[in-house]
Amino acid sequence: MASFIHKVIRLGFDITGRVAPETTGRAAFRLFSTTPSRRPSGEKARRALEMARPVMAGAKKTVLRTRDGSVATWFFASASQPRETVLVVHGWGARTEHMLDIIAALQRSGRNVVALDLPGHGASSGRRLQMAMAVEAVDAAWRQYGPFSMMLGHSFGGAVILNAAAGSVCGHVPRHPHKLVLISTPNALPKVFEWFADWLGLNNRSRLALYDGVRKVTGRPLSEFVGAEQLAGMTIPTIVIHAPDDKEVRADSARALAAAGPHVDVLWADGYGHRRILKAPEVLESLVAFADRPGEARAA
Repeated sequence: MASFIHKVIRLGFDITGRVAPETTGRAAFRLFSTTPSRRPSGEKARRALEMARPVMAGAKKTVLRTRDGSVATWFFASASQPRETVLVVHGWGARTEHMLDIIAALQRSGRNVVALDLPGHGASSGRRLQMAMAVEAVDAAWRQYGPFSMMLGHSFGGAVILNAAAGSVCGHVPRHPHKLVLISTPNALPKVFEWFADWLGLNNRSRLALYDGVRKVTGRPLSEFVGAEQLAGMTIPTIVIHAPDDKEVRADSARALAAAGPHVDVLWADGYGHRRILKAPEVLESLVAFADRPGEARAA
């Protein structure tokens, strides 16, 4: 069924792309920015959200206004006298509930944790998400709770915190925490867009219109959204955590990010794939140890 739907979508974009390539490219960007359903994809996912309810009920929820709607933030108080506050950002198609193991580990280490549901996800509004909206959500959280000692993101969330720190979206100042944690994070957004254009079978003019959608919402061309280059331009201590067997974000991304400079460390979490990495005991221990490591204050 999925293959049939894919063929129908490709056929539609192929036909319209020949007649109106720019319009087709803009439609492709809207499709790219459409978020998946919030409903659990199966019984296992439904049970996981059900089990997370008591923990979520213990957090303080605050809804922050953004230009396109609102984002839900969750404040998890430290288990002891708080030393600092950390921001945690989930990935595409996920929500704060999927980050609870990491949140709990940081709480136990004596830190307050702020988690946000990205636009179009969890308890936040809308059905769209692109980088400009995501960075605006981080900026809203920073103004409400910051400065943050550390920002941590998984998958697309890792790209989001990196872009927030780099100040890559026009109209938003760089937000520099003391440290960054990038888990299963894609390196080059241009490659993600190229894959999507291939998936849709777009012609060259439609591709250019798709790519130009990034410039229109961020003020910068797609070519500038390469994580390793952004990271090389900063000196914020960073740890890249990745599983060699990750099938959603290839390990090449982690290698590229790790090569950005001496301020970047890498932890290989063998055998944990793209999602189980968020619960791996050695990952939780390592990120807390990284958070505990003395570092130069860089919050701004």
